[in-house]
Amino acid sequence: MFEVAVIEDPAAAEVSLDPVRARLLAELAEPASATMLAARVGMARQKVNYHLRALERHGLIELVEERRKGNVTERMVRATAASYVISPSALAAVQPDPARSPDQLSVRWLLAVAARLVRDVGALVTAAARARKRVATFAMNGQVRFAPAADWAAFARELAESMAALVSKYHDETAEGGREHRVVVAVHPSVKTETAETETVHIR
Repeated sequence: MFEVAVIEDPAAAEVSLDPVRARLLAELAEPASATMLAARVGMARQKVNYHLRALERHGLIELVEERRKGNVTERMVRATAASYVISPSALAAVQPDPARSPDQLSVRWLLAVAARLVRDVGALVTAAARARKRVATFAMNGQVRFAPAADWAAFARELAESMAALVSKYHDETAEGGREHRVVVAVHPSVKTETAETETVHIR
């Protein structure tokens, strides 16, 4: 089982977004049979089997083992990942494109950049899994609290200058055998989650 799997196929994305099937995926962090799941979610076994077939057909669950019980063969299945991310490539015709409006201060442009990041890294994850290789990536995650708005502007300016200097130092357009890497740096207000079910966004 992968820690995170990327869904790139539109049909698989549609299947995963069904509330009942999403619940079954969550229950299948550990192997279970249709009978076991039916008892957990309060549904008929035949109905659970119908949803499991759809999930398995799109590679979201996998067969772990088959157990013989009298004249019945019980199929134990498990989710292929602990969690899933739907890539913007699943909606290729309408996925965001940062090139359409490159405004560094636009929240929608930031969202488009983030969507491209999910799409690109998702493709890398999928390719690496097939090749049984690791992907060389690096990420930082932090938090900063600004007092006056002027501090935010100064921080953004210094960050941009520092990144430009760092990229200029290491970028080599003529490097033979070199591989391009995309650098993404983002700053946005923190989102505070009050409960697992209800998310409240505070904007000041």
